[in-house]
Amino acid sequence: MVKQWDNRCHEDPAWALFLGYTALPCTQLPRSTLSEATTTDAAALRKRLYWHSRRGMWELDLLLIPFLEHCYDQLEADDQAAYRAMITGEDQDMFAWLMQRETPPPEFVRIVSLIQQHAGNADNDPRRPV
Repeated sequence: MVKQWDNRCHEDPAWALFLGYTALPCTQLPRSTLSEATTTDAAALRKRLYWHSRRGMWELDLLLIPFLEHCYDQLEADDQAAYRAMITGEDQDMFAWLMQRETPPPEFVRIVSLIQQHAGNADNDPRRPV
């Protein structure tokens, strides 16, 4: 007998366990990406952005986190969306774009340029801890 999926399982994982599910079926999970601001809580979104800006490469951390902390809030909505989309990509691609070794895709050209400008600004303290 196939169990009928209950939408309450999304809201309460204990309910899914009660029904006998050991894992949530992927087809039933709501799709949520970083580019979709599903929460209205700005602090929660900021924490998610900070977490996703922390990369596996220290060099990217040194570029992305200060940009997030100092510039993200002043960006236009399109640029914020581009930043959110960019940080869902691969570290190697972002590193190549930010180090000007490769040309970024057209949708990321502006945000990559803004990050590079922020990193190259002499007024920024290079000794600021991350």
